[in-house]
Amino acid sequence: MVLEADFLNEFQLTKAREVISWSDNMVRLAKKYQPKMTYCVDAFGSDELFNALYAMEFRARAEHFSPLEILRQATSGAAELLEQSGKRNPYRQGRLGVLEEGAYADLLVVNGDPLADITLFSEPEKNLRLIVKDGIVYKNTLE
Repeated sequence: MVLEADFLNEFQLTKAREVISWSDNMVRLAKKYQPKMTYCVDAFGSDELFNALYAMEFRARAEHFSPLEILRQATSGAAELLEQSGKRNPYRQGRLGVLEEGAYADLLVVNGDPLADITLFSEPEKNLRLIVKDGIVYKNTLE
Protein backbone atom coordinates (compact mmCIF):
# COMPACT_ATOMS: atom_id res chain seq x y z
CA MET A 1 0.00 0.00 0.00
CA VAL A 2 2.80 2.42 0.78
CA LEU A 3 4.32 2.00 -2.66
CA GLU A 4 0.93 2.69 -4.23
CA ALA A 5 0.30 5.90 -2.27
CA ASP A 6 -0.07 8.74 -4.73
CA PHE A 7 1.46 11.42 -2.50
CA LEU A 8 5.01 10.03 -2.21
CA ASN A 9 7.77 11.72 -4.16
CA GLU A 10 10.50 9.70 -5.88
CA PHE A 11 12.93 10.04 -2.96
CA GLN A 12 10.31 8.69 -0.53
CA LEU A 13 9.46 5.82 -2.88
CA THR A 14 13.13 4.90 -3.18
CA LYS A 15 13.51 4.84 0.61
CA ALA A 16 10.32 2.80 1.02
CA ARG A 17 11.53 0.22 -1.50
CA GLU A 18 14.85 -0.03 0.36
CA VAL A 19 13.14 -0.60 3.72
CA ILE A 20 10.79 -3.19 2.24
CA SER A 21 13.68 -5.05 0.59
CA TRP A 22 15.38 -5.49 3.98
CA SER A 23 12.30 -6.43 6.00
CA ASP A 24 12.66 -10.21 5.69
CA ASN A 25 16.31 -10.03 6.79
CA MET A 26 15.36 -7.78 9.71
CA VAL A 27 12.77 -10.29 10.91
CA ARG A 28 15.23 -13.17 10.52
CA LEU A 29 17.77 -11.30 12.68
CA ALA A 30 15.11 -10.37 15.25
CA LYS A 31 14.06 -14.02 15.55
CA LYS A 32 17.70 -15.05 15.97
CA TYR A 33 18.76 -12.43 18.55
CA GLN A 34 15.42 -11.90 20.36
CA PRO A 35 15.51 -8.13 21.01
CA LYS A 36 12.58 -6.64 22.89
CA MET A 37 10.04 -5.64 20.29
CA THR A 38 6.99 -3.48 20.25
CA TYR A 39 4.15 -3.00 17.82
CA CYS A 40 3.82 0.20 15.88
CA VAL A 41 3.23 1.30 12.34
CA ASP A 42 5.54 4.04 11.16
CA ALA A 43 2.98 5.43 8.76
CA PHE A 44 2.21 8.86 7.46
CA GLY A 45 -0.50 10.24 5.27
CA SER A 46 -4.24 10.08 5.69
CA ASP A 47 -6.01 8.47 8.64
CA GLU A 48 -7.43 5.95 6.18
CA LEU A 49 -3.94 4.90 5.06
CA PHE A 50 -2.65 4.73 8.66
CA ASN A 51 -5.60 2.60 9.82
CA ALA A 52 -5.25 0.27 6.84
CA LEU A 53 -1.52 -0.19 7.45
CA TYR A 54 -2.01 -0.68 11.17
CA ALA A 55 -4.52 -3.45 10.54
CA MET A 56 -2.35 -5.04 7.84
CA GLU A 57 0.61 -5.16 10.24
CA PHE A 58 -1.02 -8.08 12.08
CA ARG A 59 -1.13 -10.09 8.85
CA ALA A 60 2.45 -9.18 7.97
CA ARG A 61 3.80 -10.14 11.39
CA ALA A 62 1.84 -13.40 11.36
CA GLU A 63 4.12 -14.59 8.55
CA HIS A 64 7.06 -14.54 10.97
CA PHE A 65 5.82 -14.49 14.57
CA SER A 66 3.40 -16.58 16.60
CA PRO A 67 0.15 -14.97 17.75
CA LEU A 68 1.47 -14.92 21.32
CA GLU A 69 4.66 -13.14 20.25
CA ILE A 70 2.63 -10.52 18.39
CA LEU A 71 0.28 -9.98 21.33
CA ARG A 72 3.26 -9.47 23.61
CA GLN A 73 4.78 -7.00 21.15
CA ALA A 74 1.53 -5.03 21.03
CA THR A 75 0.83 -5.06 24.79
CA SER A 76 3.56 -5.67 27.36
CA GLY A 77 6.36 -4.86 24.88
CA ALA A 78 4.80 -1.49 24.12
CA ALA A 79 4.21 -0.92 27.85
CA GLU A 80 7.87 -1.59 28.66
CA LEU A 81 8.94 0.91 26.00
CA LEU A 82 6.64 3.60 27.38
CA GLU A 83 7.79 2.95 30.95
CA GLN A 84 11.39 3.49 29.84
CA SER A 85 10.61 6.85 28.23
CA GLY A 86 10.87 8.75 31.53
CA LYS A 87 9.09 12.10 31.63
CA ARG A 88 7.75 11.52 28.11
CA ASN A 89 5.66 8.63 29.40
CA PRO A 90 2.07 9.90 29.59
CA TYR A 91 1.08 7.00 31.88
CA ARG A 92 3.31 7.50 34.92
CA GLN A 93 0.54 7.22 37.53
CA GLY A 94 0.24 3.43 37.24
CA ARG A 95 1.85 0.39 35.65
CA LEU A 96 1.24 -0.60 32.05
CA GLY A 97 0.91 -3.98 30.40
CA VAL A 98 -0.29 -5.79 33.51
CA LEU A 99 -3.66 -6.62 35.01
CA GLU A 100 -3.44 -5.46 38.60
CA GLU A 101 -5.03 -2.90 40.89
CA GLY A 102 -3.95 0.66 40.10
CA ALA A 103 -2.58 -0.20 36.66
CA TYR A 104 -3.73 1.39 33.45
CA ALA A 105 -5.87 -1.04 31.56
CA ASP A 106 -7.66 -0.96 28.25
CA LEU A 107 -9.98 -3.77 27.32
CA LEU A 108 -10.78 -5.43 24.02
CA VAL A 109 -13.31 -8.19 23.56
CA VAL A 110 -12.53 -10.05 20.36
CA ASN A 111 -14.90 -12.13 18.27
CA GLY A 112 -12.67 -15.21 18.12
CA ASP A 113 -9.44 -16.49 19.63
CA PRO A 114 -6.47 -14.27 18.71
CA LEU A 115 -4.06 -16.91 19.99
CA ALA A 116 -5.39 -19.19 17.26
CA ASP A 117 -5.74 -16.43 14.63
CA ILE A 118 -3.98 -13.12 15.27
CA THR A 119 -5.29 -11.77 11.97
CA LEU A 120 -8.64 -11.20 13.69
CA PHE A 121 -7.15 -7.81 14.55
CA SER A 122 -6.69 -6.99 10.87
CA GLU A 123 -10.48 -6.50 10.63
CA PRO A 124 -11.23 -4.46 13.75
CA GLU A 125 -14.65 -3.26 12.58
CA LYS A 126 -15.79 -6.86 12.35
CA ASN A 127 -13.88 -8.56 15.14
CA LEU A 128 -13.54 -6.05 17.97
CA ARG A 129 -16.81 -6.30 19.87
CA LEU A 130 -15.94 -4.12 22.89
CA ILE A 131 -13.33 -1.36 23.12
CA VAL A 132 -12.68 0.32 26.47
CA LYS A 133 -9.84 2.83 26.81
CA ASP A 134 -9.12 4.78 29.97
CA GLY A 135 -12.45 3.59 31.36
CA ILE A 136 -14.44 4.99 28.42
CA VAL A 137 -16.44 2.61 26.24
CA TYR A 138 -15.74 3.47 22.59
CA LYS A 139 -17.51 0.52 21.04
CA ASN A 140 -19.90 -2.08 22.39
CA THR A 141 -21.61 -4.54 20.08
CA LEU A 142 -22.00 -7.22 22.75
CA GLU A 143 -25.55 -8.47 23.18
